[in-house]
Amino acid sequence: MTTQFSVPIRANRTVAVTGIGMLTAAGPTTDSTWAALCRGRGLARRLNNLAGLPVEFGCAVPNFDAATELGHRLARRLDRFTQFAMIAARQAVTDADLDTCVWNSARVGVVLGVGSNSLSGYVREFTLLGQGHPSHVSPLALPRSVPNMAAAEVAIDLGATGPNFTIASACASGATAIGVAADLISSGTCDIVLAGGAECGLAPMTVSCFARMHALSRRSGDPATASRPFDTNRDGFVLSEGAAVLVLEHPRHALRRRASPRALLRGHASTSDAHHPVAPDPYAAGAEAAIRTALSNAGCTSRDIDHVNTHGTSTRLGDAAEALAMLRVFGENQPLATAPKSVLGHALGAAGAIEAALSVLALHHQLIPPTANLSYQDPSLPLNIVSGRPLATPLAMVVTNSFGFGGHNSVLVFSTP
Repeated sequence: MTTQFSVPIRANRTVAVTGIGMLTAAGPTTDSTWAALCRGRGLARRLNNLAGLPVEFGCAVPNFDAATELGHRLARRLDRFTQFAMIAARQAVTDADLDTCVWNSARVGVVLGVGSNSLSGYVREFTLLGQGHPSHVSPLALPRSVPNMAAAEVAIDLGATGPNFTIASACASGATAIGVAADLISSGTCDIVLAGGAECGLAPMTVSCFARMHALSRRSGDPATASRPFDTNRDGFVLSEGAAVLVLEHPRHALRRRASPRALLRGHASTSDAHHPVAPDPYAAGAEAAIRTALSNAGCTSRDIDHVNTHGTSTRLGDAAEALAMLRVFGENQPLATAPKSVLGHALGAAGAIEAALSVLALHHQLIPPTANLSYQDPSLPLNIVSGRPLATPLAMVVTNSFGFGGHNSVLVFSTP
């Protein structure tokens, strides 16, 4: 039993999760995402805008009409990733039963993770420039596309005048943003922070770049089964898009307004592999350190964890490194694990936020959704993975892992209230 990381929980480090907003390839709401995840079937499909590319499929938000959701004028001003962020933030505030007309806006922050800016938007404008038409470039091109606009526009929309910024740590961005937001609360800077991530990763340029890197699955004959985390036959990840925003709140503030937390964020940690721009450290030292430090900050040991929401991208190197870190931390007593990207695809900078929300929902429902497409688990990765159907089981503490290009590692620890 490992005890050196067991420390008392400091009350001011515990943060309440009082609201969730989410839209993913499963649909425009938190409920639709959770229902699809529990069905355990991949959502990847062929997409018209990717026709003719080396990879023609992905996991897109279905039937999304920004003008209907936000109004034509606002939708036109915002890029797709910011549209997602705004809708998720509105949902989260509603779910938390917050009244933006009466909250102390100076103590409300917004911290969102974004992996990159919009390559779709810039491609259009660079085409005009390349054709010799600089006067045709949209004056909205820059403010529409820069990564900070997701957080900025959410703050404008909701009137949150506290700290406002964007985290960019590749595919760990959404989880890192939640950790930074928790620090703003525990330090006394904010009472409430809207935290999460947003990304539209299905631009032709994005797909082409990842395809050229041989990072994407090429299983085009049956896209729904292409994402196969921890499976012997995994051959790369499936790109996705979406957003998730959590309302994080100081427990005393939540108590004063009689809010019922969905879960508690007990601890978090971020580390760097300092190894390679795109490949994980094969020894997984940074990932292991992030998990151990997050457990320490949460005041618990590896034996206290009932469930791990894995990063599980379906790449050969990434899954192997994550499994190695988990095997060293948890040993033979592996918690029950799942890999949501098997269903939802990989939403890049939004993935960590989406999976944080799913971890909260697992605690709320006392249910672990299955990993899809796990036909032949890689025998070199002996994790305790739930597959086939959802598993109802008592859950008190959950870990969620997020790792990204550049060696970014971010781990969050949630518990029941």
